[in-house]
Amino acid sequence: MNKNLVSTIFEIPGYNITESLGLCRGINVRSRSIVGNLGASLQTLVGGNITIYRKLCEESRELAFEDMIKHGEEMGADGIIGVRYESNELGQGLSEILCYGTAVKLEKK
Repeated sequence: MNKNLVSTIFEIPGYNITESLGLCRGINVRSRSIVGNLGASLQTLVGGNITIYRKLCEESRELAFEDMIKHGEEMGADGIIGVRYESNELGQGLSEILCYGTAVKLEKK
């Protein structure tokens, strides 16, 4: 699927939505390592951007996004609209990142 046909709004400019195929989603669950927690703890002493956690979050979001696209393709979608992210702390250093949207069939205007 062309990533240009994935949108946070409920339309894809230049295309008509011909069919809604339902919810598609990607989920990623990650844990922080002891080494990562130690490094992040040291960074918090200095303050500012905690790059270790930032990298972990960016990777988790990207994996959830790619899984959502794969799920949409499996459903036969040409695009995905209304894309959103949610995250939850599952406890004991586990985080869940969910990326979801509505899989749609598209027709060029």
